[in-house]
Amino acid sequence: MKIGIIGGGAWGTALAQVASAGGERIILWALEPDVVASINADHVNPAYLPGVPLSAGISATGMLEDLNGCDALLVVAPAQHVRATLSGIATNPALVLCSKGIEAGSQMLVSEIAAEVKPDAPIAVLSGPTFAAEVAKGLPTAVTLACEDEALAKALGARLARPNFRPYASTDVIGAEIGGAVKNVLAIACGVVEGKGLGSNARAALIARGFAEMTRFGMARGARAETLAGLSGLGDLVLTCTSTQSRNFSLGKGLGEGRRAAELMADRRTVAEGAFTAPVLREAARAIGVDMPVVDAVCALLEGEADADAVIGALLARPLRAEISG
Repeated sequence: MKIGIIGGGAWGTALAQVASAGGERIILWALEPDVVASINADHVNPAYLPGVPLSAGISATGMLEDLNGCDALLVVAPAQHVRATLSGIATNPALVLCSKGIEAGSQMLVSEIAAEVKPDAPIAVLSGPTFAAEVAKGLPTAVTLACEDEALAKALGARLARPNFRPYASTDVIGAEIGGAVKNVLAIACGVVEGKGLGSNARAALIARGFAEMTRFGMARGARAETLAGLSGLGDLVLTCTSTQSRNFSLGKGLGEGRRAAELMADRRTVAEGAFTAPVLREAARAIGVDMPVVDAVCALLEGEADADAVIGALLARPLRAEISG
């Protein structure tokens, strides 16, 4: 199975490293000419994955048509750019969606965008607790590989599996995607807790209540509870809510320290996807009657409607209720 990668950021480069292990040849498309040049000339990606030597089997290109001979494409473009990127693909290979987010305007998950743009292409989703640098260095990692076509899932899993990279099969595409999208927003909230110095108790409580929001929204959108409690849901949530390696957590930490969202996001080459997902998620939740107070609080912070003290106070002042609603 010939694999191509769409996206030359940290995660796309790390996945290329995984897919090229054992001497496999991989082609990676990157938007930035300097990334293409660095990978091809020096086998490094200093812009996004500094200090990690890359496999000689990875070649980079800036032309999407160079991916036309691939059997499967790992799509790692930011969620808001997936539609335009897929529109530039002339063939219909299997699409393994590795981006996490919800499209503004349409409120579509990435798999729904792909199905609309490339209706003849088989679709899978790869998601889970993955810091790109750790994956690229070969540290142990486990992910969810969700695909309704179990034969395709088996073939993709066999192609991507490595001793330190374990894909676990699922048929719940929607559940795998929702976990990845929602956790980015919740990671911003946990970063605020860190920035304000509110302690480990508060962060643990926020992770648990955030997971309840993720579960409510996911179930309303057709996800399975066991998927949300697995690697692509709870596993990814815990990872991104507990480390400054997470771009979203780092953004929230800055907000908690009193800095403004516009300042924190300016001049960033990497994307804190949760900042773009938050307002879309809020509207999508309201449209189906799902209460997501933590998501609402993150939106208020990002949009400058209130400062960290105000949104934290509002959350703590919410009426007491049963933990599990009947």
